[in-house]
Amino acid sequence: MQDSAQETEPIGEEAPATDEVVEGVELEEEEAESGEEAPEEEVPLTPEAEALKWKEAAIRTAADLDNYRKRMARERSEDLRFARAGLIEELLPVFDNFSMGLQMAEQEQDSMIYKGMEMVKGQLDDFLAAQGLVEVPAEGVFDPNLHEAVAEEEKDGAEPGEILFVKRKGYRIHDRLLRAAVVVVAKASETPTEEAE
Repeated sequence: MQDSAQETEPIGEEAPATDEVVEGVELEEEEAESGEEAPEEEVPLTPEAEALKWKEAAIRTAADLDNYRKRMARERSEDLRFARAGLIEELLPVFDNFSMGLQMAEQEQDSMIYKGMEMVKGQLDDFLAAQGLVEVPAEGVFDPNLHEAVAEEEKDGAEPGEILFVKRKGYRIHDRLLRAAVVVVAKASETPTEEAE
């Protein structure tokens, strides 16, 4: 029996050693499954390589700063160009009403009221032109980018989509549409076809 006890002891001593190896294998397998890699040691850079790295970072940062300055200058310029657009847009109905009043006063062109209103309208036109306001052309073919059609009418000799008359003038400030021109356009004449007859 002593022999069997002696044989058992060495087996017991060897078993933990094999368990440790198995645990190590299991840990490596778990790391492989989780996608984590053992941290690699970073190779220290030479002074020349580190100086080159920081020089490239400084050049990139300087270029980013220069681009930022240019973008801010461009945005500021745009803001200044269109800063008064809101105010002018609110003044347009007043300008329209003034123009209608001037048309009514036009019947008595010798009156002082008409002459005064005409002078004021000239000053308003000059002021709005100085702000970059330009009237949208409302002649020819309807353009949905510049015009707003409120009605269609039949007219002999007019092409379909041709602007017949303007109900309200449209304006642009610099290159931006401030208000579309409200127009009435010609519609295609409804002529019965030979098949319908």
